[in-house]
Amino acid sequence: MSAPVSAIREPLITGSKTYHQITEDLVSPTEKAPGLSWIIAFSVAAALATFGVFCIAWTIWFGIGSWHLNRTIGWGWDITNFVWWIGIGHAGTLISAILLLFRQKWRTGVNRAAEAMTIFAVLCAALFPGIHVGRAWVVFYFFPYPNTRGPLWPNFNSPLLWDLFAISTYFTVSLLFWYTGLVPDFATVRDRARGIRKKIYHFLSFGWNGSAKHWQRWESISLVLAGLATPLVLSVHTIVSFDFATSVIPGWHTTIFPPYFVAGAIFSGFAMVLTLMLITRKILKLEDYITLAHIESMNKVILVTGTIVGVAYLTELFIAWYSGYVYEQFAFFNRALGPYWWSYFGMMFCNVISPQFFWSRKIRRNIVWTFFLSIVVNIGMWFERFVIIATTLARDYLPSSWSFYKPSWVEIGIFTGTIGIFFVLYLLFVRVAPVVAIAEVKSILKSSGDQYSGANAHHHHEEAVSTDNH
Repeated sequence: MSAPVSAIREPLITGSKTYHQITEDLVSPTEKAPGLSWIIAFSVAAALATFGVFCIAWTIWFGIGSWHLNRTIGWGWDITNFVWWIGIGHAGTLISAILLLFRQKWRTGVNRAAEAMTIFAVLCAALFPGIHVGRAWVVFYFFPYPNTRGPLWPNFNSPLLWDLFAISTYFTVSLLFWYTGLVPDFATVRDRARGIRKKIYHFLSFGWNGSAKHWQRWESISLVLAGLATPLVLSVHTIVSFDFATSVIPGWHTTIFPPYFVAGAIFSGFAMVLTLMLITRKILKLEDYITLAHIESMNKVILVTGTIVGVAYLTELFIAWYSGYVYEQFAFFNRALGPYWWSYFGMMFCNVISPQFFWSRKIRRNIVWTFFLSIVVNIGMWFERFVIIATTLARDYLPSSWSFYKPSWVEIGIFTGTIGIFFVLYLLFVRVAPVVAIAEVKSILKSSGDQYSGANAHHHHEEAVSTDNH
């Protein structure tokens, strides 16, 4: 059941809006020519993406030797960035699926961009396993398929293969869920479009006409996909954590990794959603739809998950001390006081201390503070992945093989290139589709003292669409 009206303390749409005004506000950015700020942002992102593609080609041509990996640290920025991108992709499914099942109305302003962010982040993450195997042209060895060239079935005991199944499943369900939500809004854009744009959006909307049967089927499939996606929030980053937890390396071989990785992924994912939504809110003038109520709710989630991550860090330190296992103790001593001490303390400050500012309601509702802290959190979560990988591998059981790792320009270029690819895709997305779900925003609109929800809202949405067409 939907939450009662009395439980909604603050309107999630500000200003007095009619259904036609909502459609106009949310569809018009896809119809107008791009502004100067969009063109500048797209040019920068495209330049970064181009340099990243060049660095990937360089890696394939000259080999992994162009990276600064060595006999001790076989995983460097490649797996660090892979786990970071997968973590960022977590918030979309959480916001869309779990909050939909719990009928949380504050998801409506941010769920569409969060779902898109999930798709783009997973695509960026998928680049890294493909190139860090060394010989990228035999990456198909990852896939279990019958063949005539002998037993090429991969090792099912390897967590890297579990990654393949988990991430491909997560990507497929997230893509279906995202596109399902877009269908009614594509129909709204179609009804306003002319010429070739109308034909394109007609194809994308699958003949949607807003009938009661269409809405019923749309709601049914949304709930089914949300039910499928919800366990994936827990499973995907749990399996990513198995890349480390199933090894015998001190600092990795621990049962706390699965819940710790899931909390950290949600933590970083929500921070990235905030970063994107605050920029989008400003550039596309969506302050009436992405309100302070949305921002405050997301900051509360960041505060809770950041606190969970902080507890996990302290638990790791306590267990290392309590175990009496000298190698485990040394692993954490080396993280804090070894050659990578700066990354450890950067991680602790960004991930444990900075979210605590959100205990203050003023800071939770302050746009500048929120934007700054969302970037700090994402930097901190990158530090966390680097600390787990580089500091743990740099000093293993054999002191004679200890070494220090720093990335080459090629590794830095690939990482910045994935950031460019991510923003190119996101900027194109905001040009071709409404960045806020029109139908879902209308479903929570407070009009004439009534709170619309469910089929009632969809009935009014159909009326609004027909009004727009006239």
